[in-house]
Amino acid sequence: MEEITQLDKKILVFLNALGSEDYDSLWLFITKQLHWTPIFLFVFYLMFKKIGWKNLLLVLVSLALLIAFTDQFTNLIKDHFQRLRPCKDPQICDVIRVVKSSDTFSFFSGHAANSMASTVFIFAILRKHYKYAILLFLFPLIFAYSRIYLGLHFPGDILTGYFIGTVFGFTFYKLYLMVHKKYFLKEI
Repeated sequence: MEEITQLDKKILVFLNALGSEDYDSLWLFITKQLHWTPIFLFVFYLMFKKIGWKNLLLVLVSLALLIAFTDQFTNLIKDHFQRLRPCKDPQICDVIRVVKSSDTFSFFSGHAANSMASTVFIFAILRKHYKYAILLFLFPLIFAYSRIYLGLHFPGDILTGYFIGTVFGFTFYKLYLMVHKKYFLKEI
């Protein structure tokens, strides 16, 4: 396990060093969920066009539950493992570019888990309707990379967040289908 942890730190140092002060403000902008709102609204509009209001309402409720569940699970795991963030890790904090700091724990990334969970869920619904729905996965890739760039997460935190998010997103999609089948008539 120690070898994996050291490799994780080496990869972080490499990826983080690719950053430049010229781009810090861009990555600080990217890392805030609120700044993605226009894209989210556009995706919801596309969804509305294909599945209608009633189904969109079920999607929004499902997403809210998915994000709440994923977020609480993430916090439970962070409190259990209590891994220091790269910006607070005494072994590397003086070596990396710390653009943003946080006092919470690192393992695993809630940004990665929530963004992947919501993307998997929405992709599963939209893939039948839109040829390029796969492009939705640019969101969690860019969003979660911002956490490495800023010095807030290790790559292992991101990858674990992606895995957990994928599992939860797919699980909630299956639950959504069960509820939809039971209470709604329009096919999605």
